[in-house]
Amino acid sequence: MADLIKAKEPFRFYARLSLSELTGLRAANLGQLLGLIREVPGASIYHHTHRFLQQHQYLSPEPPNDFAYWVSDILGEDELGERLASIDTTQFLNIHSLREKIIQTIESYLKENPAASLRFAREGDEFHFIKSVSFILPTKYVVYDLEEFKEVIEKITIDSIYFHIFEARLRLEKKTNDFSNWIENSLGNKRLADKIAQMDPYTRTLEDLRKTLIQIIEKKLLV
Repeated sequence: MADLIKAKEPFRFYARLSLSELTGLRAANLGQLLGLIREVPGASIYHHTHRFLQQHQYLSPEPPNDFAYWVSDILGEDELGERLASIDTTQFLNIHSLREKIIQTIESYLKENPAASLRFAREGDEFHFIKSVSFILPTKYVVYDLEEFKEVIEKITIDSIYFHIFEARLRLEKKTNDFSNWIENSLGNKRLADKIAQMDPYTRTLEDLRKTLIQIIEKKLLV
């Protein structure tokens, strides 16, 4: 079967462990928040836009990013909170472009509502910037064809799925996820690679992603 041809290069599964680290930076109003968003490391932007996905893998990933929550619930700027929450993370191929979109959104709001810069969070409610520190560890799994790939997807940890789907694409600035990249370039199956790449991982739990991946691959193997 064409689907079981050996890959040009095997796929090596990695797992990701993450620690949250305080940066020591905090903001009490929108101006301070904007200034710090410009200068904090990309790992901090990543943390505050992906924290929920990392910490609550089995729940539906619907809540807004940390910036949206803070400006809405702490500063009372509901309109800005909605604008920030509506930023579609899947549109961005790297942290830099995501950061710029957040900056532009806040800048635009402040131009329209200059008085908003005068609102301060109460003491103790400041926005504390945190960054994600990742540790990438190799697993024992190495696969050479699509059948082996499916078998490992069925049993690999969700930390591994998270790394290969989310972190590789956005934080490591790849244009697609690791799975699609391997299927297209090592197995030569662009159609299957595109189908996996077209999944919206931000509207699914990690376990849902696993199930969907398995279903897509099983359907291909049956052809």
